[in-house]
Amino acid sequence: MLYHLAQYFADLAGPLRLLNSYITLAGLGTALGAVLTWWVMPKLWVYLPIDRGRAYAIDADKSIGKPMSGGVIFIPIFILISLLVVPFDWKFIGILSCVGLAMVVGFLDDNSKRGWSEYSLGAMDLIIALLASLIICGLEPLVIWLPVYKDPLEISPSLFVIASTILIWTSINATNCTDGVDGLSASLSSMAILFLGGILYGIVGHADISEYLLVPHYKQGADWAIMSFVLVGCLTGYLWHNSYPSAVMMGDSGSRPIGLMLGILVMACGNPFLIIVVAFVVLVNGATGMIKVALLRFFKVGIFSQIRYPLHDHVRYKMGWSNTQVLVRFMLLQAVGTPILLVLLLKIR
Repeated sequence: MLYHLAQYFADLAGPLRLLNSYITLAGLGTALGAVLTWWVMPKLWVYLPIDRGRAYAIDADKSIGKPMSGGVIFIPIFILISLLVVPFDWKFIGILSCVGLAMVVGFLDDNSKRGWSEYSLGAMDLIIALLASLIICGLEPLVIWLPVYKDPLEISPSLFVIASTILIWTSINATNCTDGVDGLSASLSSMAILFLGGILYGIVGHADISEYLLVPHYKQGADWAIMSFVLVGCLTGYLWHNSYPSAVMMGDSGSRPIGLMLGILVMACGNPFLIIVVAFVVLVNGATGMIKVALLRFFKVGIFSQIRYPLHDHVRYKMGWSNTQVLVRFMLLQAVGTPILLVLLLKIR
């Protein structure tokens, strides 16, 4: 018995050394992101634009005068640490460039007196989502996996780019719409990205586990996971200062690149339906409002006219929830719902 155990661990020695190196990189990146963001944020937010209030938003007057666009502080920290700890690949350089571009677009909107139009922002988001999708696939066929159907599917680059662009664009805007309650967007996003990091590291990035669960194995899964954990670390450092009552807000310069990374990591996992699993609260809170506006503006259909969007405004205005209740209850829904949905996604195939 002991002999067989010794042989087993001897056979695992090589993979375990690799495993330990990735764990070290992920832990180091997460800790650096959290500490640097926490330390640097108060020193630099005095140079940020000041919030001037938002029309029709609940409690908008409480945000007036606070520094906003905090994303221009923690997103560069995320990019820098990722360059240091993520194994080098030109694909990751391209993705980080897209994240930086999304941050710049968001900052320009935050810093403008009247703000960019919805169509201008939507067009820029679409361009960035398209670039990210092209970088992920590298114009080569990709193997993906889907709910219910157990066999992996190889899809063409054109089909992948179309589907990926739509998903990433939706993720950017849903995350941006969720940024309306202190700590809400960063908390829900970091939770979703943490789950994605676990999937990338422990499921699709692990040859034995992916084979057992009948999902494709991606050699770069652990590399993507390190990047996701670094972002979670940066969001943790930011949340220290953004918890209610917030001292600083992320603005579009933070919410847009976070939404971009959320969509990118979902596509890196190889299953677009994971966006529903890990971020269904973000989608219901933010993306449903986009559906309401589109139906009303382009088709004159007011089916959701009695519901106020984003949904966090509806529960505060119509149901009397406090900011803390919104944050805690939305997080509980996502924390409990995601593991259940993930088990269903993986096992019912």
